[in-house]
Amino acid sequence: MLNRRILRIKAFKVLYSSVLSGNTSLAQAEAQLDLSCEAARDLYIYMLGIVSPLTAIARERIETARTKFNPTEEERNPNMKFAENALAKLLDEDVDFTKLFNKKKFSWAQYDIFLRKVMASVASKEYFAEYMASQERSLKEDCRLFTRIFEEEFIDSEDLEKILEEKSLYWNDDLGYSLTWCCKTFKSLAKGERWSLYPLYQSEMLAGEGVESDKLFVRRLLQASFAGYEKYSAMVAESVSGWEKERLFSTDVVLIAMGLAEAVTFPTIPVKVTMNEYVEISKFYGTPKSRSFVNGLLDRLVQAMANEGHICKEGKGLL
Repeated sequence: MLNRRILRIKAFKVLYSSVLSGNTSLAQAEAQLDLSCEAARDLYIYMLGIVSPLTAIARERIETARTKFNPTEEERNPNMKFAENALAKLLDEDVDFTKLFNKKKFSWAQYDIFLRKVMASVASKEYFAEYMASQERSLKEDCRLFTRIFEEEFIDSEDLEKILEEKSLYWNDDLGYSLTWCCKTFKSLAKGERWSLYPLYQSEMLAGEGVESDKLFVRRLLQASFAGYEKYSAMVAESVSGWEKERLFSTDVVLIAMGLAEAVTFPTIPVKVTMNEYVEISKFYGTPKSRSFVNGLLDRLVQAMANEGHICKEGKGLL
């Protein structure tokens, strides 16, 4: 499930937190990393579990309208397509999913106001009107609808962000990635496949020999970054000019230190890949100037360490 970009980000956050606190041990950092990785998959499970509560809200609205003193013809004979969607029924009846969801003690019950707000927003959209007007009733169409809902109603939702912050400190920034996997799940369910929990690391999803462990990768990356941080941060400090010294306590230094640790520790990862990864991460966790700062200084230090024999790559074109 988790790719190496996400794993690098998680290791970066743990290292940055350790640098700020100044008293975190490697064992504590590794424990935080494990929790952070597992939390991303937990968020996927939690968001997948919103399908049934949203459906229940729709059914409740229909029943409320039916019991009005003088309901309209449409309220007496409502369109039950969404309220009876096959996706919610499928997940509700999936023993493995419901057992895991309940085992984690997840629930959307306390967020009724949010659910109603989302359902009202969905009901106002053209894509929902088109879905309700279509005569087709199938799991495939229901999955397409929920894909639209997940893509359009949850990204950049301040209300949802507040809920997730309440639920877990580790869910910050994982929403987009988890929603992507929810949508992948809808696609597989639409094909008639059964739900199953994704392996935590993408390397575990790949068959065949020669697949390197992503779990081992991120653990070694954190260990190398943790152990070499003082050395690498000192190299950064020695390399910057006076006007750049204000950046020495920023996320940029942590990213450069991690980039150097990765370049030294993993002989089969091309330098260009390492450079690109940390420059990309700097776009989201640094300042507007971070990209050029990280790119320029990391490139300079990598080349210097390579010339001194501290960075050695296996194979041509990796350095």
